Amino acid sequence: MTEEQNEPRLIVETGLDRRVADIIEPTLEQLGYRLVRVRLSSQNGLTLQIMCERHDGTMTVEDCEAVSMAVSPVLDVEDPIDKAYHLEVSSPGIDRPMVRKSDFARWTGHLVKCETSILVDGRKRFRGKIVTTDADGFTIERDQPADGEEALVKIPFTALAEAKLILTDDLIRDALRADKLAKAQAANENDADEE
Repeated sequence: MTEEQNEPRLIVETGLDRRVADIIEPTLEQLGYRLVRVRLSSQNGLTLQIMCERHDGTMTVEDCEAVSMAVSPVLDVEDPIDKAYHLEVSSPGIDRPMVRKSDFARWTGHLVKCETSILVDGRKRFRGKIVTTDADGFTIERDQPADGEEALVKIPFTALAEAKLILTDDLIRDALRADKLAKAQAANENDADEE
C-alpha cells in the first residue's frame, strides 16, 4: 500500500456517523476503496449515505454494488442504527467533498468552498481557486476578496472543518480526463496481469 492509500481523512464524522464509519472503513480498505464520508439523513425516511472511491479516484456503479454487498452484512452484525434505513453507496461526484490532503493537491487550480473551525485571516468561510498545497495546508486565491483583504490566503489543514469543490466547466473537463486516464491505466494493468 502506498502512503496515499493509507492517508487519513482530515475531516471525519461525529456521533453515530463516526461509529458507522469506524465499522465499515476496514471492510472498504480490504476491498481497495477509500471512505470519503458517511452521513445519516432523514431523506426518504432514514438514509445512510456512504461515499467512497477507489484509490485512483474512480467509482463505477459496479463498485457501488460491491461496496453495498460487502458493508450490508457488517452493518447488520454490528447494528449501529436502531431504526430501518435505506443504504445508499455513491461516488464523491465531481463537486466532491475534500477530505484528504491529497484531494487538495490533486485538484489544484480549481475552485473550492471551505469553512474553518477557527478564524483564519478574520474569516471562517472561504471561496477561491486552490493555488498551492503543502504538508500544513493549502493556499487559495479568493475570487472576490473584500476591501483590504489579501487575494491569497493560506488555510491550515488543522483549521479545516469542511471543504467542497465548486462545479465549473474546467472541473468537469479535468474530472472526465482524470477518469478516462484512470480507466486506461486499469485496463493496461488488467492486460499485463493476463499475460
